[in-house]
Amino acid sequence: MIYVLLSVVCSVLVSVLLKLARRFDIDVGQAIAWNYVVTSALTVLLLQPTLASLREPGVPWLALAALGILLPTIFLALAASVRHAGIVRSDAAQRLSLLLSLVAAFALFGEQLNAPKGLGIALGLLALLCMVWRSGQGTTERGAAGWLYPLVVFGGFGVIDVLFKRVALAGVPLGASLQAMFALALLVAFALQLWRRLQDQTRFTTRSALAGMLLGLANFGNILFYLRGHRALPQHPALVFASMNLGVVALGALVGLLVFRERLSRLNLAGVALALLAIGVIARG
Repeated sequence: MIYVLLSVVCSVLVSVLLKLARRFDIDVGQAIAWNYVVTSALTVLLLQPTLASLREPGVPWLALAALGILLPTIFLALAASVRHAGIVRSDAAQRLSLLLSLVAAFALFGEQLNAPKGLGIALGLLALLCMVWRSGQGTTERGAAGWLYPLVVFGGFGVIDVLFKRVALAGVPLGASLQAMFALALLVAFALQLWRRLQDQTRFTTRSALAGMLLGLANFGNILFYLRGHRALPQHPALVFASMNLGVVALGALVGLLVFRERLSRLNLAGVALALLAIGVIARG
């Protein structure tokens, strides 16, 4: 379980770094772009992918290309969500995106719906509604951002999970698929930053590059330790899955409330509790 704990810490650390970006005058877009330099390099060094598998017939390049576009853009949405809605709701929205993965599993991949999973989906949707509800602020720009970005994170990560499933079903080795995704994401992320530079909206800084390196370490650590957790407990995938998701929501809530003093209404807190319950019910199902 030490690998799962390390994965949880790395996942929440990503949100913490995004939360601190403005305080330390870090350009989040640049940091996200440099993050993919690190994840690509670490994938080559530690996972040693065999790229020859990407030249075989049946490689789902459309899904890989979609992931290459979505990974950096949804990362930007996550950064905006952390800034406007806070770590607590952003992490919970990201983890609740598994509801969309489940719906896709039933609709697209032939999985059978059972009572616990159906209950978990219902609780998860209720949790999401409670977490994004901001009474009295919905008409202001900041209030709209406070519920809109978590919903984008929820939908975006759900689509990413479905695309990951599509790539996995195609039989592409994990290391090769990760390398392809990260390389494409790197190109997209830097293309966005070059466009911003041409529009004189940003200037490349060493500080943002260094922050991106740290972000990349945390992002890759999250992936690597999660995979090793599954490898260490091959007979207990539900335990790893539940521990990871519950751990991120719980630790994210503690960090957001205690360290950053994020303000949550009773309804928002009830939503976090329902999210924990929903993930637990789904894992048991």
